[in-house]
Amino acid sequence: EPVMIRNWTICGLPNDAFSIENGIVVDKSRRWPLCIDPQGQANKWIKKMEASNKIMVKKFTDGDYMRRLEGAISFGSPFLIENVLEETDPAIEPVLLKQTYTKGSTQMIKIGDSILEWSKNFKLY
Repeated sequence: EPVMIRNWTICGLPNDAFSIENGIVVDKSRRWPLCIDPQGQANKWIKKMEASNKIMVKKFTDGDYMRRLEGAISFGSPFLIENVLEETDPAIEPVLLKQTYTKGSTQMIKIGDSILEWSKNFKLY
């Protein structure tokens, strides 16, 4: 989709074949993307691309990241976790694996002791 790719470049994605392929993977993948991004280009691109959707940016070291992640899941907001090292917080494993279930006509997810409604608009970066 040339229009989408053009929008990505406007948002800061480099206009080379490798970057565009990575953008397509981020957009079309069924799993959440993990961007190894030493120059910060993907980070800036995602923030700008999702700014209109009120992206929330947190680190695992932030005290309120889990509460904010739960809110993003329920309200369908994009959520970017920065500075992910070799290991992630085990508490978010159900989110990473998209371990949702259906209750009535609603998608739900259990994270720790919390049971949340899963919004189809939620995105994790």
